[in-house]
Amino acid sequence: MYRKILVPLDGSKLAECVFPHVEALIQGCQAKEIVFIRVVEPISLLVTGEYVPAAVDIEQLLSSMTAEAEGYLKALVQGFKRDGADLKWEVKSGRVVEILVDYAVDHGIDLIVIATHGRSGVSRWVWGSVADRVLRSSCVPVLMVRAPGCVPGI
Repeated sequence: MYRKILVPLDGSKLAECVFPHVEALIQGCQAKEIVFIRVVEPISLLVTGEYVPAAVDIEQLLSSMTAEAEGYLKALVQGFKRDGADLKWEVKSGRVVEILVDYAVDHGIDLIVIATHGRSGVSRWVWGSVADRVLRSSCVPVLMVRAPGCVPGI
């Protein structure tokens, strides 16, 4: 049933709490393809004062963020327990929720496995949750995994 699984990550340990669940899906559902994805968001700068960053500076920062994301995913895939599943990774640029939802549809994903908390941790209440927005926007089933240390009602 779940042959192709998308695993969005933001580079945080909280987001990596999904790994045991992904391994269980590989074994229990005989998942054949796991795609680890990281989305690099466009940089929006609030400019105050006299300094205005040059387009070249912004491009270098985006390039650096993309290279860091690629390194992270490459290392992750090399160390992940695969049990016969084909592991892939992708780095995309854009608005996180839109990229994830579109990617799932465009690539025939059967299930998205995402942590309820990531890099933002508890501040999600201020900024909104990527996981919640993916759940509400996706036509593909979404498995949301609670991060360790979860407190009921929060």
